[in-house]
Amino acid sequence: MQIAILAVTVIGSSERPARAQDLEPRAYSASPIGTTFLVASAGRSTGSVLTDPSLPFEDVEAKLGIAVVGLGQTFDLFGRTALIVGAAPYARGHASGRIGDVPQSATRVGWADARVKLSVNLLGGAAQSLKEFARAPRSTIIGVSLSAAPPTGQYASNRLLNLGSNRWAFKPEAGLSVPVRRWTFDAYAGVVFFTANDQFYPGNVRREQDPVFALQGHTSYTIRPRLWAAFDATWYSGGTTTINGVQNADLQRNSRLGATLSLPLGARQSLKFSYSAGATTRIGGDFTTFAVAWQMTWLR
Repeated sequence: MQIAILAVTVIGSSERPARAQDLEPRAYSASPIGTTFLVASAGRSTGSVLTDPSLPFEDVEAKLGIAVVGLGQTFDLFGRTALIVGAAPYARGHASGRIGDVPQSATRVGWADARVKLSVNLLGGAAQSLKEFARAPRSTIIGVSLSAAPPTGQYASNRLLNLGSNRWAFKPEAGLSVPVRRWTFDAYAGVVFFTANDQFYPGNVRREQDPVFALQGHTSYTIRPRLWAAFDATWYSGGTTTINGVQNADLQRNSRLGATLSLPLGARQSLKFSYSAGATTRIGGDFTTFAVAWQMTWLR
């Protein structure tokens, strides 16, 4: 289980935590009990990137920079390996586009919505000490997780573009990780649920959004211990919005491709580089992201 990927994910998903377009290789990999993760990361997204891709903007061009600090801890949960992590993103973005025939632009600086995630490895994820973990062979893992994004980000009801969303988002997910010699094959399936925003622009509008269904796959190769590279892909669909009971024509049905490289720095540190871009886009996914994350781990 890796937390640095979570921080990169927050960047890669346009700073909107628990989003369907997450790209998170080795999310259900095993770690010994009592491992603490500390991560700091930074990234940049360019293109048709918005904190909410279903907003009624056209011809969007944006630049978004974001820094993330995260912390995680593995623990024994009824004999299984569990991981609790949290990430806090701070962002600066500039976006321009059109609403109808009217050009619009905006710059925002501040906190985006935080993210908390609990993962539990059910099959192949027995809770182990460091000595037990070092002796155990790699095995297939089946895990589940729940991500939550509370409305902690900067939000003003008189603005159409915001860093925060003024609503909760939840993402339950199931994942499968299969090791084959130096290779690791990951597949995840999840769905994102949203609560309503009762203060949507211009401040007295109720905005609801349908769930977004997401599939994700990764193929990674370990060159040597803690040095690995991964090819990442995701597809997601849904997210149609309703404004005061009137449904919009803003169904999302997009796919993204990416790559991740993990480099060890000594015994307890590592660097992770991540790149992703839109592959097929219906609404809101046509942007590119590059991010780098520094991670330190230690055992209590």
